[in-house]
Amino acid sequence: MANYLARRLTLKPIAPRQCPVCDFHGWFDRFGRPPRLDALCPRCGSLERHRLLFLAMTRGVITEGIDEATDPVLHFAAEPQLERILRARFGNYKTADLFEKADLKINLEEMDLPDGKFRLIIANHVLEHVDDFKASSEIARILTDDGILVAMVPIVEGWETSYENPEITDETGRWLHFGQGDHVRYYGRDFSDRIERGGLKLKHEITAEGSDVVTYGLARGEKVFVFGKR
Repeated sequence: MANYLARRLTLKPIAPRQCPVCDFHGWFDRFGRPPRLDALCPRCGSLERHRLLFLAMTRGVITEGIDEATDPVLHFAAEPQLERILRARFGNYKTADLFEKADLKINLEEMDLPDGKFRLIIANHVLEHVDDFKASSEIARILTDDGILVAMVPIVEGWETSYENPEITDETGRWLHFGQGDHVRYYGRDFSDRIERGGLKLKHEITAEGSDVVTYGLARGEKVFVFGKR
């Protein structure tokens, strides 16, 4: 019984948090496999990565210089937690997905879109699902000369190189090796090098750290990567 109670206590929230996406204040829920404490906002469903990206965008770290009324924005696999807010914020905002409902049905590896179309492209936990060389090359092609890609991925920066194995094709194996049944790799600190192969250049990184981690329930050390064209 004592061991059971101890396990129950370890699954309780640590402290009240604040969600910058929906302005909820209170206890977050656990989420994930294995479960992460204080990860899920019970009101809007945001996770750590959604809140970090939202903070970076609202603080102007990402969108400086972008005309929010007119500049074209493309959001791949748009998360419901963010889509509603970003669609209201940007006057020329489109979502894209190959399988789910979106404004544009697009294969990220081979896009039927004109060159130099978009000023801002958002790919939040998308690149780990695809051939990232093909995807980054296509993103570079459709970005304007001053355009930017905002990307987040599952990453272990203690690893020198990303981990992938083309022989792992079943869902169970991908859960075991890559952390999710439809992932094809887990990134290491060569992530930016891999994306730069397609014609992009890392401009800066925004890292979850300090009091923001405590206040907003962020994942310590998680990063938003911002790329421009070479």
